[in-house]
Amino acid sequence: MNTNEQLRNKRAIEALRNGVPNRDAVMVLGSNQPEIEDRFRRQLESTKQAVADGCRSEGMLVAGDFGTGKSHLLEYLKHLALEQNFVCSKIVISKETPLFDPVKLYRAAIEEAIAPGKRGSAMTEIATALKFSSREYANFYQWIHRQTSLNARFAATLFLYERMSNDPELSNRIIRFWSGDKIDSGEIKKYLKACRESVTYKIDKITANELALQRFNFTARLMLAAGYSGWVLLIDEVELIGRYTPLQRAKSYAELARWMGKLEASTVTGLTSVLAIIQAFQSIVLEGKDDFEKLPNRIRSRGGESDLLIASQSERGMRIIQKEPMVLRAPNKDALAQTYEKVKSIHAQAYDWNPPDVQSIENLSSARMRQYVRGWITEWDLKRLDPSYIPKIEVTQLEQDYTEDKNLEVETEEGTENDII
Repeated sequence: MNTNEQLRNKRAIEALRNGVPNRDAVMVLGSNQPEIEDRFRRQLESTKQAVADGCRSEGMLVAGDFGTGKSHLLEYLKHLALEQNFVCSKIVISKETPLFDPVKLYRAAIEEAIAPGKRGSAMTEIATALKFSSREYANFYQWIHRQTSLNARFAATLFLYERMSNDPELSNRIIRFWSGDKIDSGEIKKYLKACRESVTYKIDKITANELALQRFNFTARLMLAAGYSGWVLLIDEVELIGRYTPLQRAKSYAELARWMGKLEASTVTGLTSVLAIIQAFQSIVLEGKDDFEKLPNRIRSRGGESDLLIASQSERGMRIIQKEPMVLRAPNKDALAQTYEKVKSIHAQAYDWNPPDVQSIENLSSARMRQYVRGWITEWDLKRLDPSYIPKIEVTQLEQDYTEDKNLEVETEEGTENDII
């Protein structure tokens, strides 16, 4: 076995030991969720077909308890999508990336985006791949210039990117805007004036949130024009929304419905999503906090037109959580045996030894896949250092905290959601 192969196996073991899946781990272990994998493959085909037909593509919500392999599954699905020439963004919902904030969500999606076969900045790779003489680009150029629902910043910057392609500083400035940076209307107008296009594009003011949502639409089409199959968003740890205060929970449920493709006026051609949430979310939050019964009425009582819309959309998002998740199946004996042999093999190759059989946690019927894998690896690590040692491994349950926390609700870098830019 060569050094590179041994290094890949060591990276896989380290990832599995720490419960943080990486490319090496998922390539070795694959997926033990054939139903979800089949559904995702159909979802990718549906997204391609939606591009051709101009229809919407619906997303998928997967659910499982802590340690059942949701993050591993998303990483595996990412590589399936990359193989089919989709740009992929794996996003973890956190304090820095709240689900209810489109500005931060878009920035995270671009920062984490991976273009198939590329290593650099995905947006730079996408922009560089545009062929101005191609039919795909011509269709995109005509589409963006016909759109009345998108701010003229997008059509104007695309025009400038093509017309001023010999100006690397301007090209870089436009790519940064497409990636989520601000660009003032005055700056765009200055460049347009230099191209004698001072009256063609009317740059209207727009809120930061609305511009961010429009960026998703523009960027998915940009990826198609650059020759990619589309854009896949893989959104992990959605359950964090259970810790938001009521208004932001309602907004997050509405955003969940958006990324599941259930808001007719907000679908994005060429984009599809998979979201992961804990299976107990319905009992802990929707029922425990009585969100489904009380939250929409609480939002409606605020009286604003936007509040009425959020209340309706949040109900749709909560119904999705109630009725539509695909639940990760628990590992059966065959799946455990196959995984055991795979992990044993890569541990042997990583450390150039012959691991003995271990059974540290085999009798714990409640053990999840992550607990099995980490238990095996821990015992092999100890026995590799001292073959005579008989370890005793204990498994403890991690309790999730869903106490409301206002500190998770950080304003966007561009200010509040209603700021005009």
